[in-house]
Amino acid sequence: MTEEKILNEIDKHREDYITFLRELIATESYNPPGNEKNVALKIEKYLKDVGIGCEIFPFGDNRANLIAFLNDNFKGKNLLYNAHMDVVPPGIEEEWKYPPLSAFIKRKKYMYGRGTVDMKAALAAMVISLTILEKIGIKTSRNLIVNAVADEETGGTLGTGWCLENILKPRSIKCDFVLIGEPSGLSPLPKTIIFGEKGHLLIKVITNGKSAHSMVPFMGENAIYMMSKIIENLDTLDEFVPKVDPPLSLEELKKLINKVFPNEEIFNRIYNDQPLLRNIMKSLTLFTKSLNMIEGGIKENVIPDHCEAIIDFRLLPGQTAGMILEGLKKLIDHIGFEVQDISSDVPKEVFVSLEIYHDGPSSIWKEYHKSEMVKKLKEVVEKVYNRESFFFIAPGATDAHFYRNSGYCEKTIHFGPGSANEMHAINENIEIQDYIDAIKIYTLFGYNYLNYK
Repeated sequence: MTEEKILNEIDKHREDYITFLRELIATESYNPPGNEKNVALKIEKYLKDVGIGCEIFPFGDNRANLIAFLNDNFKGKNLLYNAHMDVVPPGIEEEWKYPPLSAFIKRKKYMYGRGTVDMKAALAAMVISLTILEKIGIKTSRNLIVNAVADEETGGTLGTGWCLENILKPRSIKCDFVLIGEPSGLSPLPKTIIFGEKGHLLIKVITNGKSAHSMVPFMGENAIYMMSKIIENLDTLDEFVPKVDPPLSLEELKKLINKVFPNEEIFNRIYNDQPLLRNIMKSLTLFTKSLNMIEGGIKENVIPDHCEAIIDFRLLPGQTAGMILEGLKKLIDHIGFEVQDISSDVPKEVFVSLEIYHDGPSSIWKEYHKSEMVKKLKEVVEKVYNRESFFFIAPGATDAHFYRNSGYCEKTIHFGPGSANEMHAINENIEIQDYIDAIKIYTLFGYNYLNYK
């Protein structure tokens, strides 16, 4: 079958594919708590209806991971498609134009619902691509694996991390290339192909003071005031953290994007007119930090002896959680507070404790530009979208680090339908044509990979 026939076949079944995505969107899998097994069962039925078997690995309370294969031969080159089944909770549902599980279609152009962009459209597209490639009946020594995972929205350890350590490695399944379906649209720019990502680190800071009646405040040590001093000095943390250069400078990032514009003048005009683009590019060159949650105090007339805050750090490739934690300890010591383990046998009355709340490491494929498969993916993306694409780095963490940083498969790329600014948003929605185009891309790329000599 030629590539054109494959594209025509996908267009012919467009409505069937839209129905399948609507079914996945309507299937509740908010994380927390998860409930990914609901989605896994829908995928299992869809695959079995066309004669493809899959394995479901249940865990916890109604949670699961799923893996499916084109064939049973894993001795040759293997291509892995990864997509997560969990989605973030919808927030206040009354603020949505349409119910978040409705998969409402507006003007036959947009589909609304939690997970349309992040990332059930990519999930559905990858599953569908597997069924199309199985139907073609390619004679190949290669294989395509689809891994639908749990837990990505809360760190991925129970999803991609678990599948890597308990399925792929124990079965000696080596993968030559991994494609993760996270949304890679940066509207109004063309589609981007992501070869690296910043890390995501959350550290809980707890200030432990001394309680007293507020009529004699000097008898106590106000834990909120302690936290305030840390907040006031947070921007000086860079002085206590080893300097790490970004993988690409701002000028180098501009050059990557500039290639998709007719000339530099047009790029500069769009760059200056688009604050989202400017700020994303700026963030990719910096180690950033933001204190986003804080809680303290028990009563209006009691000096608080306890205050908690969570600081969100975005790490450059090369930075580690250990570096940031050690730097934060030095900063707090510089302020004049002692950092101590809260579980210490004999804790001091006044101290600060630190706890890593979440650690999503940064990762990067440095030599992506040398890969023939990456060139083929770019060629397919540009053929389907009829527009030049470009390579970029993601400001947020994905499950890619499990593959890259463990040495399992450094050749990991992320590309998927949807615009990144719709992720986790109220009224999350995707252009239906973008979803259909993703099916075409995953299918054509898989077709080329399986036939590659």
